[in-house]
Amino acid sequence: MPAKTVKAAIDELRNALQSLENAIDGRFDRERDFSEFEGEVRRVNTDRSRLAQELDQSQFRANRLEEVNREVSRRLVTAMETIRAVLDR
Repeated sequence: MPAKTVKAAIDELRNALQSLENAIDGRFDRERDFSEFEGEVRRVNTDRSRLAQELDQSQFRANRLEEVNREVSRRLVTAMETIRAVLDR
């Protein structure tokens, strides 16, 4: 009878150790997945910052082009008026 009790205790201990090992493996897997997730979030934030900066630069260029376009248009109107005035003489 005591041999069976010792064997049963050893089996229970083996099962408990296996369960603990499985739990530890699962924890490591979750931590690795979490680390990968954090890395992906950092990459997304880096991309977002870069895209926001590019958008700001593009908006600045678009605004500058709009200003230049207005100035060119104004000068064309002035030139056309000058040409009309010369032709009307």
